[in-house]
Amino acid sequence: MPARAAASQEIARAASAPPIRVYAPLTNPGICPIILRMSAPPKFDQMPCHATAFRKAARRVTQLYESAMAETGLRSTQFAILSELHHRGDKPPTLAELAESLVIERSALGHTLRPLERDGFVVLQEGQDRRQRHIVLTAEGKAKFKEGVEAWRIAQERFEEMLGRAEARNLRLTLLGLAYDDRLGKLQD
Repeated sequence: MPARAAASQEIARAASAPPIRVYAPLTNPGICPIILRMSAPPKFDQMPCHATAFRKAARRVTQLYESAMAETGLRSTQFAILSELHHRGDKPPTLAELAESLVIERSALGHTLRPLERDGFVVLQEGQDRRQRHIVLTAEGKAKFKEGVEAWRIAQERFEEMLGRAEARNLRLTLLGLAYDDRLGKLQD
């Protein structure tokens, strides 16, 4: 299933879910004690920048997943690529299609692909049009993906323990909705 179609389904499901309250995670017993133990608890109402809040949260969550993935030798960004390729099955995407589905610049994607290609997890194959190259998951890549799934599952379960399964689902669906909303990529409509 193409990434946009999957995202559309996730967004449709999210529409029927109750909205996330702004401070709902702070009442979660797994997170509230952490904030209360801080030497100077953050003043959330004094952090008005949404981008900064997203980046801080993304860095923290990435630390969790990177820690879990460390034993596999994969970075979370590399696992995301292997996962996307795995889910596409026998329809390998072009570099541009993969970049779009991962919401990443093509140059950054190329940088992340290099070690995967070097290690034999992916190969770049020319398409019918010589200007297009398709990213194909190799047998070694499929095996590495399966290894990564186990590590990913550990991080996923830890995140859901802390935030709560329903809250984590709502947050994920909201974030996917934001990720695929083209209006956020530029100032002009």
